[in-house]
Amino acid sequence: MNKALSTIIVDDEPLARKGLAVRLAEHKDINIIAQCSNGREAIEAVRIHQPDLMFLDIQMPGLNGFEVMQSIIDQNLTLPMVVFVTAFDQYALQAFEVHAQDYLLKPADEERLSQSLDKIREKRQSQQNAEHKSKLVRLVSNVTGNDYHTILKELESDLPVSITSYSDVLAIKDGGEVSRVPTKDILWIDAAGDYMCVHTEENTHILRKTMKQLEELLDPKLFVRSHRSTIVNKHYIGKFCSQLNGEYFLVMSNGKELKVSRSYKDKVKQAVNE
Repeated sequence: MNKALSTIIVDDEPLARKGLAVRLAEHKDINIIAQCSNGREAIEAVRIHQPDLMFLDIQMPGLNGFEVMQSIIDQNLTLPMVVFVTAFDQYALQAFEVHAQDYLLKPADEERLSQSLDKIREKRQSQQNAEHKSKLVRLVSNVTGNDYHTILKELESDLPVSITSYSDVLAIKDGGEVSRVPTKDILWIDAAGDYMCVHTEENTHILRKTMKQLEELLDPKLFVRSHRSTIVNKHYIGKFCSQLNGEYFLVMSNGKELKVSRSYKDKVKQAVNE
């Protein structure tokens, strides 16, 4: 069951505030937490209470309703859903241009108020569905390692979500032996001709695979491409550095310097800042 919508009423006329409060009290999912007589009180109430819903008069001394909304946005406060309540109909177009949920003319009768509240309930349900979807997609992304935006696109296109599994271990054959190297222990991998050099703290292993094959095996949450011939483990990046000549390089945790090509520098910078 949804919790009640925390609501504030903003109107410079006491009787108008009281009349609306009486009507709203008949709706059990509306919780009036503050009543304000002017725009400045309204902004402070939004700052303190962070309400879900605000019934807002337009013509008031000092700040009008549109100025109240703009001030809330300018102060980076969370703007609640807004229903304008006014005695004047000439502001209707402007109200919807600023994305108000509804526009009520005073005195709003019970039927019209109920219709407005139904719109508000639908809006909140839509917001909650979007939040739940986002949380679910992030959970799937975290579990599978798949890209968040790719999963969203697949869902929106009604496509099955592709699940990619990444290797925890690289099996590296050396003569008659096979070494199982945990991917979390790999510092970086670079190309040497037709082979890949897999560097750990203790050893360098030689692997016959392409860079593309390795990218498909390695979890992108752990590894990032820094050069056409290099993949690095994000956890072992010590520094990201730039030089006066416009070139970039990484200093790994063991002191090794690795060149970063310009085409990959933005991805590497993002990985360092995560």
